[in-house]
Amino acid sequence: MASRALTSIALSAVTLLSGCSAFRNYDSELAQTNQQLAAGNVDAALTMLEKNNSGPDKDLLYYFEKGELLRAKGDLSGSQNAWTSADQVVGKWEDSVKLDTDKYLAQFGSFLVNDKVRRYEGYDYEKVMLTTQMALNLLAVNDFDGARMSIKKTHEREAVIADLRDKEYLKSENEAEKEGIKTQYKDLQGYPVASLDAPDVVSLKNSYQSAFSHYLAGYVYEALGEKDLAAPGYRKAAELRPNTPLLEQALVNLDKPAKTDDSDILIVVQSGLAPSRDSIRIPLPLPISNQLVITPLSFPIIKPDTSTPAFAQIGVDGQQLNLTQLNSTTAMSRRALRDDMPGIILRTTVRAVTKGVAQKKINETNPLAGLAVGISSAVLEGADTRTWRTLPDNTQVVRLRLKKGEHQVTLPSAVGGSVVKITVDQRYQVISLRAVGNQVFASGLAAHVITSANPTAVASFKQP
Repeated sequence: MASRALTSIALSAVTLLSGCSAFRNYDSELAQTNQQLAAGNVDAALTMLEKNNSGPDKDLLYYFEKGELLRAKGDLSGSQNAWTSADQVVGKWEDSVKLDTDKYLAQFGSFLVNDKVRRYEGYDYEKVMLTTQMALNLLAVNDFDGARMSIKKTHEREAVIADLRDKEYLKSENEAEKEGIKTQYKDLQGYPVASLDAPDVVSLKNSYQSAFSHYLAGYVYEALGEKDLAAPGYRKAAELRPNTPLLEQALVNLDKPAKTDDSDILIVVQSGLAPSRDSIRIPLPLPISNQLVITPLSFPIIKPDTSTPAFAQIGVDGQQLNLTQLNSTTAMSRRALRDDMPGIILRTTVRAVTKGVAQKKINETNPLAGLAVGISSAVLEGADTRTWRTLPDNTQVVRLRLKKGEHQVTLPSAVGGSVVKITVDQRYQVISLRAVGNQVFASGLAAHVITSANPTAVASFKQP
């Protein structure tokens, strides 16, 4: 009887764990959602997102994804509402960090809780890109004052993140030394080290400061006549992405008077999708009860998106213009993981040793109860694969002067060869385009897709 009861407990534990919402296959859900987006079926993508988030309590990722899907649809008001909800969640995170940083780090750095069951708080680059994308929504309807507020929030958020990460990395180093654990990802045999040591990853100053965000800040301040604030924005962008003529020229041109009455136009082309995260198992020798036990541990890896062909030019009124890349979400995601790996290795290793010792003791007195612990651990111990998947991967720009009136922007055949009609009627103006798969989406009052690989990709426009 006791044996059957313990077996029942073990099975119940597995059933409970596997049914828990924390263990949903988020990557699989968003892969399906993004397939619909890449096919131009934005409504179907939204329907799938709602189906997979039917509960009353929506999390941060839901608002991230919904905002981007509604933006692709052209519903900028709905997009901004969703992202405002996301921003409120991030704001609460900021408040908790600023209120008591040490307490926050103690809770987050707990060795007993697997990363995948923690409340999702967003990666640093996601928090910064959120307010940058919100600024783009506002600029799409020429609300430069509103965009200025989003940009100010971006700068404030970067400062909070910088202070927190400095303290977190120091704490992690001290804990690793105390526990006697090596936390270098280069020591993990079988881990794709080269992906985290790639030149475009290592060259990043950190995982959250984007040259695009700071260049956009400079452009907005310049448009508002605040050149004393525009210069630091351009200067920071040039620091983050050195040897980029567009950024260097922005500073040079800042104090030059305009030679014509033409409009100063910034065309922003965002393409692709943010990379996914997967889990890889690597066997490591762990000291459990004075013995080295080979134990498979799970660690996250980055899998780049391949849905959208790369391109480096667009046509404007028949003239081919080179685009300048100012942001790569894949590189930022890899840099975030590169910086986080010491903490991940530390938490994963300490947790595995602790559970291994506990399971060994339980096995000595109650093998079936030990089985239940072992099975639950196997379910729990995958790497966290949640991440904002609809976020654009590459952000490229071109800046030019155009006469007021209608113009045509042509995208390469690699992304459907779409033609976008734009209306220039402002002194400074931002045109936002998004390419996913072979579909092109336009946002705002001044842009309209007139030919597309899929007619359903032509968006309707609603002002926030």
